[in-house]
Amino acid sequence: MDMKRIEAKTLEEAYKKASEAFNCSITEINYEIVQYPTTGVMGLFKKPAIIVVARKIVMPSNSDEDKIEKEEESIEQSIGNREEKTKTLKEDIVEPSEDIENKSETIKKKVLKQEDKVLDSFFENSQEEDKSYRGFDDDRDTPKNRALSKEIETKIATLMKKSCFDIDTIEVDVFNNIAHIFIDGEDAALLIGKEGYRYNALSYMLFNWINARYNLYIKLEIAEFIQSQEDMIVNYLKPIIEHIEQNGRGKTKPLDGILVQIALEQLRARFPNKYVAIKTAKDNRKFIIINNFNSSKNG
Repeated sequence: MDMKRIEAKTLEEAYKKASEAFNCSITEINYEIVQYPTTGVMGLFKKPAIIVVARKIVMPSNSDEDKIEKEEESIEQSIGNREEKTKTLKEDIVEPSEDIENKSETIKKKVLKQEDKVLDSFFENSQEEDKSYRGFDDDRDTPKNRALSKEIETKIATLMKKSCFDIDTIEVDVFNNIAHIFIDGEDAALLIGKEGYRYNALSYMLFNWINARYNLYIKLEIAEFIQSQEDMIVNYLKPIIEHIEQNGRGKTKPLDGILVQIALEQLRARFPNKYVAIKTAKDNRKFIIINNFNSSKNG
């Protein structure tokens, strides 16, 4: 879906610019308000209105049904006349609902497996970083890693330029088999998204590309997002840690994305002699259990 970032003095003007940009009515667009306009004080500290806009997918009206039916008949006839392309064309035809459900379930399992791989990589990253802090295997200054850092940094910068986000700082440092990525700019908060949903999506996308292309793990920081999440998890875990110290076992609530990894690291550091692991609930959300090793199967 094509998205555009629109900036104007007022929201009304921003809506008008959006409709002109997509050449459609304002009622035919979806928008998200990034920044409300402010008048400032004596002309100072004024802020424009900023919105991110995408065009709605408009369903055909009843008056177009006959035309659509004729077009569908024409397409079906064309498919029938080109038997040698049947296999390719079938991939674009809607399949029976049972097959769709089966494929959907398969895709969901693959996504969950990939998410587990990303989360595992984050924890492996922390172990590798511990080594580097102690003075072992810090190979960031090797010619190979300097070249990889520059190449990945350039490609991420190209990606950001093609997006609708205002990002002016991209730094990549490759060492210990990890690509440490730092991104910042005016739209850093927007790139993170509400509750970090865009951060999670970007992390998975970058991991899939970098791990497949360069056989590296990643650690992504946008502005100070990771630091703020770590601070939040510290406060959340305080009563849970007290409960575990009193009862010997416990578990967290379901956590999203990077929060699972952060909580896992903190709990394993606090309870090195206990079984601390990620589990998946029936709704596919992840939580962490803490137990004694000899009774971990009861978790």
